[in-house]
Amino acid sequence: MKSLYVRIYLTLVALLLAFAFGSAWLFQRHIEQERGNVELVAGERLNAMAGLLKLALPAATAAREDQADVFADWGGRLRMPIALVDAEGRRIAATVMFQRRVDDPGAIVVSAGLGDGRSLEMVRTVRPGPPQGGLAGPPGGGPGARPQRLDEGPWAGPWLHRPVSPNAPAVSTLAIVLVLLFVGVAAGAYPVVRRLTRRLEVLKRGVEQFGAGQLGHRVDDSGSDEVAALAGSFNQAADRIETLLRSHQSLLANASHELRSPLARLKMAFAMLEDAGPAQRERLAREIDVNIAELDALVEEVLLASRLEAGSALGDTHAVELLALGAEEAARSEVAFEPETDSARIDGQERLLRRALRNLLDNARRYGGPEVQLTLRPVAGGYEFVVADRGPGVPAEMRERIFEPFFRLPGHAEMAGGVGLGLSLVKQIAERHGGSVRCLPRDGGGSRFVLFLPASRR
Repeated sequence: MKSLYVRIYLTLVALLLAFAFGSAWLFQRHIEQERGNVELVAGERLNAMAGLLKLALPAATAAREDQADVFADWGGRLRMPIALVDAEGRRIAATVMFQRRVDDPGAIVVSAGLGDGRSLEMVRTVRPGPPQGGLAGPPGGGPGARPQRLDEGPWAGPWLHRPVSPNAPAVSTLAIVLVLLFVGVAAGAYPVVRRLTRRLEVLKRGVEQFGAGQLGHRVDDSGSDEVAALAGSFNQAADRIETLLRSHQSLLANASHELRSPLARLKMAFAMLEDAGPAQRERLAREIDVNIAELDALVEEVLLASRLEAGSALGDTHAVELLALGAEEAARSEVAFEPETDSARIDGQERLLRRALRNLLDNARRYGGPEVQLTLRPVAGGYEFVVADRGPGVPAEMRERIFEPFFRLPGHAEMAGGVGLGLSLVKQIAERHGGSVRCLPRDGGGSRFVLFLPASRR
């Protein structure tokens, strides 16, 4: 298969070649038409001069010297290559211009009768070669040739209106000009086409490198044309893919690490069951149930985080009443709920919003002590859930990091519960709904987690 730049280049050159030949053909037709018009006018002028000289010249029986003198006077006025010929074909007089041109290559002598036996001759320069349409050129070319009369032969009538073929030098010149034009345009078009396709080739190599595993590779997206836009789109897609892959790799590594603890505890509990007494068996059974529940929660949170990160559809979006949602989750978690609005409705996925609010409340109860408070308040552009606690608080430098997957504050051991995905899920769910979550200090000690959700547009 030919390269793209070769196909574009050949197409461009072929179009230019067709345009050049088409233009040349139209130009040639126009030139021939104009030449015919000019020669027709010249023939009419010759006939007019013949009529004028017939009236001005002495009679045919007058002395040759008298005829020559009068003709010379009129020849100087007319400034034409003409000659006066008697009835026997002998030239009585001729202008200097006639004498100079009559022996030129391609010169023909045409004549017009004066009605008294005499005739008026004029030199015309005709390009050699047969006229178009199969007509032979006028006889009498070259020195000493017999004059061609306007009323005889193939030149009878409006003879000068017949088109005459161009001579070989003119054809050669036109061909050379066309060839030079073609070569010049082709040479000028090549770097333009090559530059365009070279950028596409660079983009192709960049895609191949990215596909080969070089996730950090990006292509040059400078410029403002379609190729630059395509390169920019590729870079954006590559950034997204790299982020997803890095996130999945991190998620897998952290999940594997988090699975070790409950699995190790399960293994130890099952190993101790055989030699345990009734009381110890009951305790081990409860521990096994707790570890299995922890594994189940971990797998569920990992799957949800993965689907949120990938942007997968997780249900239909519909109107959600935040007031009812807050009251239900506050009652479940046994915390105080203080709404500051009578109605708060947004468009969203209720299951995800419930999960986000529940994670915030569980996190506050786990680390913030018994004094937990939930508030719902209207703000510009939407509503905010505020979960406040009286725990040890979060250091300022870690208020962003606590929303990273599997991140735990120093001193929070695994035995405190949770796997470090709860707040990360809250952030993903908030961003999926066009909102945000942030951690702020609380006056008097503790933390405030603020979940902002935009209001319904309906």
